[in-house]
Amino acid sequence: MIDLPKPISAYFQADTSDGDAVAACFTENAIVKDEGNTYSGRETIRRWKTDSSAKYTYTVEPFAIATEGDKTVVTSHLVGNFPGSPVDLRYFFVFEGDKIAELEIIL
Repeated sequence: MIDLPKPISAYFQADTSDGDAVAACFTENAIVKDEGNTYSGRETIRRWKTDSSAKYTYTVEPFAIATEGDKTVVTSHLVGNFPGSPVDLRYFFVFEGDKIAELEIIL
């Protein structure tokens, strides 16, 4: 496993848990962009994670980290029961203190 900043490590650890744990990693007004959708606010992010966890089972293994401007980019290998599995996704994180203010997940 690669060495991840604390907010990112907390996110990937929470991702194995539930929507509440994931939402706690974000600021109150955070934004997540995933699969062409935008989720604004901690409660909406909680529902996004709860819904996606109900649909899909998967494992995530971060294997690369880089910086692009104000974003920290983590590339992860995902394997699961979702269309297109397995796949490598890039997670673009923007922090506010020790919380995530923005996350965009793309191929």
